[in-house]
Amino acid sequence: MRKGFTLVELLIVLAVIAALLSVATPVALNAVRKAKATQVAQNLRNLKTAIESYINIEQSTPSTFTDLTNYLTGADLKSSYDYSITDNSTYYSGEVWYTKDDVTYNELVKILPDATEIGTAKNPGLKFQVAKWW
Repeated sequence: MRKGFTLVELLIVLAVIAALLSVATPVALNAVRKAKATQVAQNLRNLKTAIESYINIEQSTPSTFTDLTNYLTGADLKSSYDYSITDNSTYYSGEVWYTKDDVTYNELVKILPDATEIGTAKNPGLKFQVAKWW
């Protein structure tokens, strides 16, 4: 008598592995999407705080992302985020938003409740105001 596995036994093992993978894959993909949305939410908060700090310390608005380098730590945010600031008489009004389309507003608002849709492209982002105290 030969020792080893039969073809039927190997096919059953492969079917069980395939069934387990079909259950685990959607869960893993959802976890990756939620992690990305959490990262975007944290970056938006950091950008908003950096811009507010810049305005309060420098008493002007940053013209480029390089102006914010002293107020930001961590990853390079230039390629995935954008901002705009308008100067009103007593305060600055601004917006920061995520420019890529791999995170939607609906995913972001679950993590960052004060997120809004910004612009005609409906990018997820944050709005803020900084009072002119000087």
